[in-house]
Amino acid sequence: MVRAESDEQREKIKAMETLVRLGWGEENAAFRQMFTSQFVPSGSKEQIDWFNELQRRTTSPESAARYFNATNTIDVRALLPKVRVPTLVMHLRHNTVHHFEFGHEVAAGIPGARFVPLQGRNHMPLQQDPAPPRILEEIKLFLKS
Repeated sequence: MVRAESDEQREKIKAMETLVRLGWGEENAAFRQMFTSQFVPSGSKEQIDWFNELQRRTTSPESAARYFNATNTIDVRALLPKVRVPTLVMHLRHNTVHHFEFGHEVAAGIPGARFVPLQGRNHMPLQQDPAPPRILEEIKLFLKS
């Protein structure tokens, strides 16, 4: 699924990729904060600081930029009907990284996939979010089937 369907979206993604290359590894978290605010918009100050630092420590600016580019330009829609394994797709209703329709479209494209809508907006569900217990419950149910 390609996040950028319009010229404006593609331009925005290219600009963000440039910012990643230029500012990712700096001590000042301003560049990484742009991503943190999308991944954990409901995070506490401690969680936001932790995620900013996690980003800096776990990958180089070049690797982060390449990953960002890949996740925003690869389109897997044509491959979805070829998936022939049991599939569970869970997606947060108010996800700020990928719209809710994205998860629903993925599940709809995979034969027999089960789609589970979750409450929340953090792309990476946090401890205080309603989604984590439900995620574990759904995974256990899925593995039993």
